[in-house]
Amino acid sequence: MYRRLPVLMGAPLDAPLAWRAGRPLSRHRYLADVAVLASQLPERAAVLAMTGDRYRFAVALAAVAERGGFSLLPPNHTPDMQRRLGDLFEQACALVEPGGEDLVLPTLPFGEDMASAGPAAAEVPAFGPDTVLAQVLTSGSTGMPMPHPKRWGGLVENISAEAERIAEHLGRPDLQGVTIVGTVPPHHMYGFESTVLIAMLGGAAFAAERPFFPADVVRVLESVPRPRVLVTTPFHLKTLLEAGEGGLALPPVDLTVCATAPLSPQMAARAEAELGGPLMEIYGCTEAGQVATRRTTDGPEWRTFRGLELTGDGEASVVQGGHVPEPTRLADVLEVLRPAGMPPGAADLPATRFRLLGRSNDLINVAGKRSSLSHLNYHLNSIEGVRDGAFWLPPDGAVVEDVVRLVAFVVAPGVDRAWLLAQLRERIDAAFLPRRIIALDQLPRDPTGKLPAGRLAELAQAHLAQGQQASTTAPPAGRPG
Repeated sequence: MYRRLPVLMGAPLDAPLAWRAGRPLSRHRYLADVAVLASQLPERAAVLAMTGDRYRFAVALAAVAERGGFSLLPPNHTPDMQRRLGDLFEQACALVEPGGEDLVLPTLPFGEDMASAGPAAAEVPAFGPDTVLAQVLTSGSTGMPMPHPKRWGGLVENISAEAERIAEHLGRPDLQGVTIVGTVPPHHMYGFESTVLIAMLGGAAFAAERPFFPADVVRVLESVPRPRVLVTTPFHLKTLLEAGEGGLALPPVDLTVCATAPLSPQMAARAEAELGGPLMEIYGCTEAGQVATRRTTDGPEWRTFRGLELTGDGEASVVQGGHVPEPTRLADVLEVLRPAGMPPGAADLPATRFRLLGRSNDLINVAGKRSSLSHLNYHLNSIEGVRDGAFWLPPDGAVVEDVVRLVAFVVAPGVDRAWLLAQLRERIDAAFLPRRIIALDQLPRDPTGKLPAGRLAELAQAHLAQGQQASTTAPPAGRPG
């Protein structure tokens, strides 16, 4: 008989699970709210919680599971995505807050105030290790959402290892008393793990709000007690630090956690200096969950979570162990680092450290030279005055003088384009200088700060169709400017 695993761990039930507007919401209160909502839900439903409130999302997560269903975590909530969810899951529905928008899916109400500090539930809900708590969906190469079931046992093991690593960086034995402020939504795998589950299972608490603008991030940070952890993305972090340079007073942060794209060591050092605490990056993927971390200012090496081991190398790197029961191939190019002193002939033994070289679908070849779009984006965004930027490689070639030429989109108010091109020339090989630089007010990033390839392609098609307006031409590849 397998052991059922409780939905709350790591802290007493009178400790806060969440903070909303500076007021604590206890774990007792959470259990009461879960019981009330569960009593209003159908059995075995696939539920999309349409809420921006992290606490309500967490309540829905356990309440849906109590009724034998699972939560849906799609990449977006568009009407088209809702229709696809309805096609994939027979009992798909949406939980909506009062006054919420009209949806394609059948809807159920969250209720005005749920338990309203009613009596505590008699027992803490617990689920078997094989219970599917959530279906995380990715777009897939065809654009069809691909479900990835997340089982309770694997999630508990994953979050236990993450809590151990975060506590290590904080210099604490555990996460009791720690408060998480997240700029990422709970529906995204990163936000799901590192803002919601880390509190439920790791003993921390989270801010119910999801601040986006720098002033809101500062307000929420100041509303919660220390030690506090900021869970964010490179895009959100850069925006916050620039606001600090512009005069916004940034409160101290005891640890910054960053993910969704590799962070430059310069940005990491700047964040540590201005926020006053260490910065830890998390590497992971939808299929395997969280895999490894690094303190970026310590160097380029990543260290896997407890129990995880790597085999293979390059584009054939595989992770297994811990919360990843089956060998799972990673979508990135890794330089897997073998333990020092490994005997001859032992090259296939598992390893726990690696360097990240780029995504396997991110590598490009221009004029016989190889690079990656993430590497080029890193250099573009390191230029002073560039608030945001991304390179794009036309899929059909866009050949100029027998060379495929890149396009760069930049958000850089007041920056001269000729100067921008000169700065790029100092940082990257001439083969990768963009044929056109297109100035924008903003890039179409999603709530996690990612820039989906489909959105970038649509943006490119719209702007390139306008001819030579808002563009500049670089010298042919290989020729000095």
